[in-house]
Amino acid sequence: MDEPETTADHVREAGSRDFGSEVHGDVAGDRWSGAGYGFETLAIHAGQDPDPTTGAVVVPIYQTSTYVQSEVGEHKGYEYSRSGNPTRTALETCLAALEGGRTGLAFASGLAAEDCLLRTVARPGAHVVIPDDAYGGTYRLFSKVLERWGVSHTPVPLGDLAAVSRAMRPETVLVWCETPTNPLLGIADIAGLAEVAHAGGARLVVDNTFASPYLQQPLALGADVVVHSTTKYLGGHSDVVGGALVAADVGLGEELAYHQNALGAVPGAFDSWLVLRGAKTLGVRMDRHCANATRVVDLLQAHPAVASVLYPGLPEHPGHEIAAKQMRQPGGMVSLRLAGGEGAALQLCRSTTVFTLGESLGGVESLIEHPGRMTHASVAGSQLEVPSDLVRLSVGIETAEDLLADLQRALDGL
Repeated sequence: MDEPETTADHVREAGSRDFGSEVHGDVAGDRWSGAGYGFETLAIHAGQDPDPTTGAVVVPIYQTSTYVQSEVGEHKGYEYSRSGNPTRTALETCLAALEGGRTGLAFASGLAAEDCLLRTVARPGAHVVIPDDAYGGTYRLFSKVLERWGVSHTPVPLGDLAAVSRAMRPETVLVWCETPTNPLLGIADIAGLAEVAHAGGARLVVDNTFASPYLQQPLALGADVVVHSTTKYLGGHSDVVGGALVAADVGLGEELAYHQNALGAVPGAFDSWLVLRGAKTLGVRMDRHCANATRVVDLLQAHPAVASVLYPGLPEHPGHEIAAKQMRQPGGMVSLRLAGGEGAALQLCRSTTVFTLGESLGGVESLIEHPGRMTHASVAGSQLEVPSDLVRLSVGIETAEDLLADLQRALDGL
């Protein structure tokens, strides 16, 4: 697929900022950002200069809740770790650089990041356009939490820009995009959605979890905010739960930072360190995820037990051309529908060995799951209900031949 410009090309110099005692991840002042460095270099170095006190090459885990003050109100930039922590600042600065944004903010989970964003930009009476196949947890947040707060939502197929335009209202504040979507791997035109959202006076937020900043750069295509579950590809090792927001506009970044501190759903120093460690190898891992996924897709397409394969790298995928324009590679997530229906889907999930039956995605290990009964059970009975014969694969970085043999054996047994 076509390769976009390097992230560094889109990192703009930020002006001075005043958060009082709060410290947040902004690309301003980071010597790596905006200097023409490539993605992998930024992932390893942005926000991560050697420790000035000890010379430690790796950012230390600042496992502390409070900081000494020389006088009342005089400190070295940190006073309480909910408001700011040096390890978290390093992560936030790195995330801002990788996404080409002005401000990066880390959270205790992806949903905590989403909640902060929505509480910042939405008020009672506001309206949001969401994907008609959104992640189940996101849909639950809108339908069970925000609806009671007076924020309405309209599910729309985001691949249809005309439908999105028709769904816009005077009170619409956000167009909420996932691309690729979870779990049907739909593709949305980010640049086109940005035009529709901005024409209606709304902002575009893109959940970039499935693609990761290595494969896709939503802010460079016109999005206003990027959201991540850093639990997934950014962390990459299934050993941490986290989330992130990256804002293109410094003003919005300041508003989000205020709410991040006020709401308090921030990651601890060790969790921040784990995500930062994972980000260092994101590029090489994503290359392997994508290479393995391509081979898995070839096997699935050839097997008679598989009714269809959902993968944006396939020419017949309805979003293939757009994905080829806005993604570096088509990703490591693959969904399939079984010819034998739900029973075959459940049997496949329980029959693999190398593919582990479990929720989540984006780790080094391959996972298999049944969205209808697992990650997307919360959308059952709604407009977003997923097919019962659907199986989702998070293709890991194991030896490809082992993955293929595992799936072949399981499919042959259906």
